[in-house]
Amino acid sequence: MHLMEWCRIRTSGARAVEPFQIGDLSLLAIPQLALDVPGQPPAMNAGDSDTELLLLRRTGTGFEHFQSLSVPGGEDAEFFRIGERAFLATASIRGGQGPYEHAVDSRIHEWDGTRFVPFQSVPGFAAKQWRHFTVGGRHFLALAQGLPLPGSRPSTIHRWDGGAFEPFQEIDSEQGYNWHAFQVGGQEFLAHADHLAPSMLYRWDGERFAVHQTLAERHGRAFASFGADGEEYLLVGCILGRTRLLRWDGESFVRHAVLDGAGAREFAVLRGARGLYVLRVNFIHGTPAEPTTALKSQLYRWRDGGLRVVEEFPTSGGTDVAVMTGADGTLVAVSNGLSPDVRFAADSVVYRFAE
Repeated sequence: MHLMEWCRIRTSGARAVEPFQIGDLSLLAIPQLALDVPGQPPAMNAGDSDTELLLLRRTGTGFEHFQSLSVPGGEDAEFFRIGERAFLATASIRGGQGPYEHAVDSRIHEWDGTRFVPFQSVPGFAAKQWRHFTVGGRHFLALAQGLPLPGSRPSTIHRWDGGAFEPFQEIDSEQGYNWHAFQVGGQEFLAHADHLAPSMLYRWDGERFAVHQTLAERHGRAFASFGADGEEYLLVGCILGRTRLLRWDGESFVRHAVLDGAGAREFAVLRGARGLYVLRVNFIHGTPAEPTTALKSQLYRWRDGGLRVVEEFPTSGGTDVAVMTGADGTLVAVSNGLSPDVRFAADSVVYRFAE
């Protein structure tokens, strides 16, 4: 086996896992969508979303509580640095216990030397994910968001002005979910995933992000990029339909292969001593009204010009996966957002990776 369970973390509606290092501290941030409401029938879009983000400190045998942050309807956490300063951006999809308020600020926190403190609030609507990246030494922070409801906002890219993040560019979107920034062919690219609108690839043209190509017509969720055998590849995951592996042909990404199975929610790339691996976490099968949450997720290895399944591992409403490396080896954190009976209380799991 490549993945051996190392520890479990009690979470509720966990939506992401974000490991990072500050000084001697190895921390793991886990935003939580909702808490179960006693007596409420199971439903994946129900629950109490007045929640906290868990910030955990790694120990020799697991993780312990370090700090909690008020992050209602927590969907994402993104750690990044600007010079000597360290930040944690958090995305909130909603607040309340129903009817829910989707016009909720998403908050950026800054490390003050001992803990994270509020730094900036950004107005949003059903926010799903932040992504920090740099282009030409300039810092950008992009927020994927939106729902087909009155008052919705498009996904937005913000730029650091030296003291705060200011709006820079809006991205056409209906229900934005995800971002992926990467370089290929000497160019800077930014992929945006949308559930209802086409998922698009944008190229930096020196002044803004311009449309380069369509990656998926609908149901986009996640991306991963990597180089293998002298070629550059981009994974495009869709929750409905199969995941596609695209290859860079010098001008655009073209179809290379298709990976079986629906439900893809997130990817992580892992480079081991024996080669390249990709982890894929699956969320649900079926519909939000009648979801199947207890699924198998996959570990792929690059062989013979493609990704081959070498292991499957159980997830329950899987939402994110992240790789942590250190002197004592490689760990893989997986957030589970729903139990098999569609409750929010579901353990997130950390595995030890071995070849």
